[in-house]
Amino acid sequence: MTTSTMPSHPLDPLSSAEVQRACDLIRQESGLGEHLRIAQLLLHEPDKKDVLSYQPGQPFNRQAFGVILDKRSGDTYEAIADLAGGRVSLTRMNEAESEFGQACILMEEFAEAERIVKADPGWRAAMQKRGLNDAEMELVQVDPFSAGYFDLEHERGKRIVHAVCYYREELTDNGYARPIEGVVAHVDLIAGKVAHLVDERVVPIPKKKRNYHGEALGTPRSDLKELNIVQPDGPSFEVNGWEVKWQKWSFRVGFTPREGLVLHQLSYDDDGQERPIIYRASVTEMVVPYADPTANHYWKSAFDGGEYGLGKCANQLELGCDCLGLIHYFDIPAADDFGQAYDMKNAVCMHEEDYGTLWKHNEFRSGIHELRRSRRLVISFFATVGNYDYGFYWYLYQDGTIQLEAKLTGIIQTAAVTPGEPYPWGGMVDEGLAGPTHQHFFNARLHMMVDGEQNSVTETEFHPTPMGPKNPYGNVFETRSRTLKTELDTTGIAEGRVGTYWKIINPNVKNSVGNPTGYKLVVNPSPLMLAHPEATVQARGGFATRHVWVTPYTPAEKFASGDYPNQHPGGDGLPKYTASNRPIENTDLVVWHTFGHTHVCKPEDFPIMPVEYAGFLLKPNGFFRANAAMDLPKNTDQHSVQDGTGTHCCGGDKKN
Repeated sequence: MTTSTMPSHPLDPLSSAEVQRACDLIRQESGLGEHLRIAQLLLHEPDKKDVLSYQPGQPFNRQAFGVILDKRSGDTYEAIADLAGGRVSLTRMNEAESEFGQACILMEEFAEAERIVKADPGWRAAMQKRGLNDAEMELVQVDPFSAGYFDLEHERGKRIVHAVCYYREELTDNGYARPIEGVVAHVDLIAGKVAHLVDERVVPIPKKKRNYHGEALGTPRSDLKELNIVQPDGPSFEVNGWEVKWQKWSFRVGFTPREGLVLHQLSYDDDGQERPIIYRASVTEMVVPYADPTANHYWKSAFDGGEYGLGKCANQLELGCDCLGLIHYFDIPAADDFGQAYDMKNAVCMHEEDYGTLWKHNEFRSGIHELRRSRRLVISFFATVGNYDYGFYWYLYQDGTIQLEAKLTGIIQTAAVTPGEPYPWGGMVDEGLAGPTHQHFFNARLHMMVDGEQNSVTETEFHPTPMGPKNPYGNVFETRSRTLKTELDTTGIAEGRVGTYWKIINPNVKNSVGNPTGYKLVVNPSPLMLAHPEATVQARGGFATRHVWVTPYTPAEKFASGDYPNQHPGGDGLPKYTASNRPIENTDLVVWHTFGHTHVCKPEDFPIMPVEYAGFLLKPNGFFRANAAMDLPKNTDQHSVQDGTGTHCCGGDKKN
C-alpha cells in the first residue's frame, strides 16, 4: 500500500509526509541541528473517547510523538508535534537520572560502538593476547549489547553499551561460532570511548567455522516436490487503507517503533451486530535473561522492545519465503536516526491459510457426514534483534478465536569453553562451544472491550470434591470461579494442577443462557522468571513474575517494563502500575499476559535454531449463542487429489 496517502482515520499510522513534517518541526524547535537523533517517532494516539465517537468524514487532529536524543550531552527529550498547527512541546526526561534510564539504542550506535572498541588500545592488547594480529582484529565482529543495570560507578548517568566480540576469518563468517571469551568493553556512547575494559582469563577461540549461507551448506536435499498455495478467485479479505475486513472480523492495522505490529478495534459481525472484543492489542516488551555468571554473560538481559525496538528491527518480508499464498503487504512509514522519513517495505504481511478441521461429525446411523475446514487470517511481522529473530503472528479464526504466536529462531548467544573443561551454565553445541541457558519472556497488552467498555475478569480453578454424599463415586470435581475486585486480588500465576484460567466478561451484557458474555484467556504452559528476587533483572523485568496482570485503563501505562527500561534500575512497569491495588471490576480494563520459553541449548540449535513457539489464545466463552462457524460452506478444493487416482477430497455430505 502507498504510505504517502493522507490519513482517513484517527488511528492511521503517520504517513511518510507526516513523519517528515514531524521530524522537521522537532529539529526546528529543539535547535539541535546535526546533533539531533530520533530514537522513536510514531502517531500520538488520540483519546479513546474521540476514536470511538469518530464518524467517517469528520475532521480530526494529528499529532506525532517522538523520543529524541542530543548526541552532544546525552539528554533525552519527549516531543509532541501538532502537525497541523506546527507547534512542538519538548520535555527533558533524564533530569532525575535514577528514575529514567536511557532512550533505546540507535541503529547508528551499532557501528559507532564497533569503531570505538576497535580504536581502543586496551582492547587491541586483549586481542593480541589471544593471538590476533592487526588485520584479524579488523574482521572481528563487535556486538554492542544493552548493559543492564548494576550501579557501576563508570556507568552512572552515562549512555552505555557492553560490547562482546567474535572472531571471523571472512566478513561472511558466522561470528557466533567463534566467541572471544573474557573480553567485554563498556562503551560510553556520548564520550566516544571505552569507559571500562574487562579482560579476564584467556579461553581458546573455538576452531570450527559453522556458516549457514547457501554455499557453506553443501548440496541440499533433492526429493522435495513443489507445493503451491493457490487462490484463483483472490483472497477473502478486503483492505481499505489500514482497515481490514475478513470473515466477519474487522480491525485496523497499526505499527510503532517499539511494539511493531498493533491491532486496533478488533470486532466481530454477529448477524449484523458489530461486537467489539479488543480496543488495542500488541506485544509491549520482551526480556531475555541469561543464567551464566561469567564476565561475558551475567549482565545480558536484553529488553528487545524497550532497549532496541521490535518495530525498528522489523524485516523486509519476502514473497514465498516469510509468507506463502496470496499476500497483502503493509509498508510502514518511519524515521531514521537522523530525522529522515523512509518506508519499511513489506514490514507487515497478511494472508489466509488452511488450518485443518474446524468441526466434523460422522453419524453412522443416518449416513450423514459433515465437515468444515478451518481457515485463518494471518497478520505478522519478523524482527531481528542482534542474534535472535522473532516472528509475531496474530491469527483470527472463523469460530471467533484469536491467537498470538511468537516464533523464536535465529542464532543463540554462545560461549567459548576450554577443551576438557565442563560448562555448568548451559549446553554444549559443538567442540569448545556452548550456549548459555536463558529465558525469553514476552508480554502482550490487551486493552479489552468485550461487548463494550465496562469489563471484569474472573479467575477459575478446578478442585477435587471429597468423597461423601455429594461425591459418592469419587468422580466429581468442582469449579471455583470468582470475579477479581482489585489489581492484587490474584497471584496471576497459571497453576496447571488446578487448571487456572481467566475470563474477560461484560457483566452488563447477558448471553443466550443468561450469563455475562466473555472471552477466555487460554494460557499455554509457560515459565516465569527464575532469576533471584534480588537480581537486578527481576527488578527491571518484574512483569515476568506473573502470567497475568489486570489494570484499569490508564493512557500513560503503555509498557510492561515502563517507558525507558534501558539502563533503568528497576521497579517500573507493571509492579509499579499495580502497587496501589486499584479497583478493576466492571470498568475499562487492560489484561497483560506474560508468556515465554526456557531455553537449554543443544547441538540441534546451531548454527541456526529451528523455530520454538510460545503464545496464547483468546477463545469465545459464552460470547456467541452457538458455534459461530456453523454457517461455513462445504469445502470444494479442486486442487486436492488422492495420490495416483485423481480423486478429489470431499468436504460435504457423504451417503454411505
